[in-house]
Amino acid sequence: MGETVFPRARWRLLWQPEPLPGPWNMAVDEALLQGVMDGTSPPTLRLYAWAPPALSLGVHQAFADVDPARLAARGWDVVRRLTGGRAILHTDELTYAVVAPPDDPRVQGDVLAAYQRLSRALLWALRHLGVPATWETQRDAYRTQGQHHPVCFQVPAVYEITVQGRKLVGSAQARKLRGVLQHGTLPLTGDITRIVDALAFADETARAQARAKLAARATTLHALLGRPVPWEEAARAVAEGFRQTLNLELVPARLTPQERRRAQTLWETKYATRAWTRRH
Repeated sequence: MGETVFPRARWRLLWQPEPLPGPWNMAVDEALLQGVMDGTSPPTLRLYAWAPPALSLGVHQAFADVDPARLAARGWDVVRRLTGGRAILHTDELTYAVVAPPDDPRVQGDVLAAYQRLSRALLWALRHLGVPATWETQRDAYRTQGQHHPVCFQVPAVYEITVQGRKLVGSAQARKLRGVLQHGTLPLTGDITRIVDALAFADETARAQARAKLAARATTLHALLGRPVPWEEAARAVAEGFRQTLNLELVPARLTPQERRRAQTLWETKYATRAWTRRH
């Protein structure tokens, strides 16, 4: 993989297994990014979970992709991410977030360069768990020209993680002048096609076709290994992957009071509002 040897660095580890609502999770990720940008937060690896299940939309994705009635009937939240990409249903998963200054050699350069470096950590973790994972090397490998795909896991991007052509990890990134945020999801178990139940389709035939395509193009750890993988086991593997491949010392810590205040404000004024969630 042409591995780079990184200088030793100390990052904070936020280990948060207690599932939290989608708007709060997205508010925390942005609060960490703001902290890195103004120098009050250290580079951080955050590992977390969601409850209730939440549909997250990419920052520029049309809200018209969502079927609000079907979403509400299932008791699922909806939130818009700060990062791009397509819809993801966050449930039964491990989510990671990396926040660092743009001059850190692990995230410097452009989006694809950072994807490649961080994907090395994810590959290490998955192979440690016994999954023969690889990364996608061809841009738009599954894209059909002129066809709209509302689901993130239907189309792997370059350097996203696949297993025998089926997407396993979906990631998205936001790059600012003084900070980089990349977060992504590793589905642990459950029906990977559940997301189509909350999206808008022309008719039920189109919904069934989308479900079949997604089942063929995406998977979960449980499906690959034939056993359930607890959140803690997956999180330990991911943390160790970051330590090993990126030469990190990960120091367990908690959100600072300032970060909590920022997250609370972002939750109340942005991520829990219709103005943000339905802006496109």
